[in-house]
Amino acid sequence: MSNILSGKELLRALSLTFGPTGCEDNVADLIRSQIKDCADEIRRDKMGNLVAVVYGSCHGTDAERRVMFSAHMDEVGFMIKNVNADGTLSFMTLGGIVGYALPSRRVTVGDENNRLPGVIGTKAIHQLKADEREAMPKVKELYIDIGAKDKEEAEHYVKRGDFATFDSEFVTFGSGNKYIKGKALDDRFGCAVLIELCRALHERAEKLPHDVYLAFTVREEVGKSGAETTAYAVDPQMAFVLEATAVADRSGAPHEKQVATLGEGPAISFMDRSTIYLREVYDFVLETAAARGIKAQPKRFVSGGNDAGHIHKTRAGIKTAAISAPARYIHTASCVIHEDDYNAALALVCALAESVKL
Repeated sequence: MSNILSGKELLRALSLTFGPTGCEDNVADLIRSQIKDCADEIRRDKMGNLVAVVYGSCHGTDAERRVMFSAHMDEVGFMIKNVNADGTLSFMTLGGIVGYALPSRRVTVGDENNRLPGVIGTKAIHQLKADEREAMPKVKELYIDIGAKDKEEAEHYVKRGDFATFDSEFVTFGSGNKYIKGKALDDRFGCAVLIELCRALHERAEKLPHDVYLAFTVREEVGKSGAETTAYAVDPQMAFVLEATAVADRSGAPHEKQVATLGEGPAISFMDRSTIYLREVYDFVLETAAARGIKAQPKRFVSGGNDAGHIHKTRAGIKTAAISAPARYIHTASCVIHEDDYNAALALVCALAESVKL
């Protein structure tokens, strides 16, 4: 395969790719280019989910067994809802984005094929009243400025229903350059781990006794997830969801409300707002990590939700686990994760794929 990427360079390419919820084609194309020579089968469904399969020794027999690993391709972003008379763009958010993270941020506006730069604008500080300066900006009061002089010019480039994402550099920093900052690391982290898992499975000298399905799903950030239809189609006996989770370790939260610690391995959920995880699966993940000497940590605080909420209720029910990258500043232009957590998550999913008993 030409231009094989791994580790930070793979994360960089995925992070910088344009892929807000509902516009995941560019991400899917990049993923396909990275796994086309190591998957036995690759397909996209009607919703846009990309599913790759690495066949096990059971494939094509009456005793097929299926394990699914899932990560969502979409990132939080924006949808253009109106082109205003002055050439600015009104927008709505796609996913959980709060107003304070938006003013003056650079964005990229467009779709799968055409894009242009813009800036999120608001009133200048000298135009704000005293109480407005203390209040969180409301999304409805913000706009995107693409440098158009009026509505007619703006409509040459943008239409209602177009998308936008943060425009943010990918940066490594901190001790050993192990801290990684970029947009969309929720959940391009998971996508990168599954790409490298696909390669690892392909390179094994001996086939596993089960098929491994790698599901790259759409629309997770707005709760209308493609993971539900994917899980229904695959019908696995067990599923592992790769995600990112907010850690709250730099916001003054007491220790008991801090979700996880960067650099201490992926966080394993026993419960979140959409799923109560089976104890046997939760224990299996942590015990496998301990047996292999892989860093992993229990998620310490119940928060958020992910594709597991859809997957575990599919058909007659699917045993499911969530494996999350601890992440600071999630759903902003500057999500931060740790390289050690990426490496530990990759080692863990490889171990789980080999160790799972169906």
